[in-house]
Amino acid sequence: MSASPVVALRKAVRTYLLADSGFSALLSNKLYDEAPRGVEPPYALFADAQLRDWSADLSPGAEQFFTIGVTSTMRGLSEALELAQRIATLLNEAPLALQDHRLIDLRFQSMETRRGQNGRFATVNLRFRATTEYL
Repeated sequence: MSASPVVALRKAVRTYLLADSGFSALLSNKLYDEAPRGVEPPYALFADAQLRDWSADLSPGAEQFFTIGVTSTMRGLSEALELAQRIATLLNEAPLALQDHRLIDLRFQSMETRRGQNGRFATVNLRFRATTEYL
């Protein structure tokens, strides 16, 4: 059985981002599915994912919408926005290699900012769309 398209894409995104020295320098490799207890921002998290059938007549495929959230505790949004922009730039049309799947397209779609805990945390959510085919 082939790997889940969501898991395959997350692994490929993680590998790709962590291989970028600029990303690693800005976030110290802090890209998680869930932030470990006590980890200090800034960090990035894989958040919501939505998977839809995107099959053609002869090739099964998937369309995914996924979110990566960047969290910072710096005053204002500038740090979170800078980190989010780095991720958006790196991933937009990135040539990712996926296990058991072939990436057809990966596009940055939108960015949303918000504050939490009385303004202590600044979060920027990045939304992407990816289409893949099963191998």
